[in-house]
Amino acid sequence: MADHVAGPTVVVVDDEPMVAQLIQDALEEAGFQVVLALDCDGAIAVVESHLDDLAGIVTDVNLGAGPTGWDVAAKAREMIPTLPVIYVTGDSGHLWPSHGVPQSVIITKPFAAAQIVVALAGLANQSHTAS
Repeated sequence: MADHVAGPTVVVVDDEPMVAQLIQDALEEAGFQVVLALDCDGAIAVVESHLDDLAGIVTDVNLGAGPTGWDVAAKAREMIPTLPVIYVTGDSGHLWPSHGVPQSVIITKPFAAAQIVVALAGLANQSHTAS
């Protein structure tokens, strides 16, 4: 394996391993370093440990019992106000206008993995333009 510089870090939060793997593979193919989390607490721990190099967060809205993806994104944005946020959901898209953080994207399941990469790049470009 060749040595290479790791790309920007993205947190992927999903309690479904197959969905998380699909997203991880697409992001890694696009040059991102991915850290997986299964729940809100795990995701926030990752955000706290990557405050200086986090490029975005991709979170499922429904994470089983406990806090939701809406909560994950809100807490992450408290720490990094310009953090790109992508929500993934099968059934909660109608709640995005009232529960989602500003300047975020929602992608409805089923989705093509490339949609995640395109959405993340678009949000990153918006945050760089606004800075």
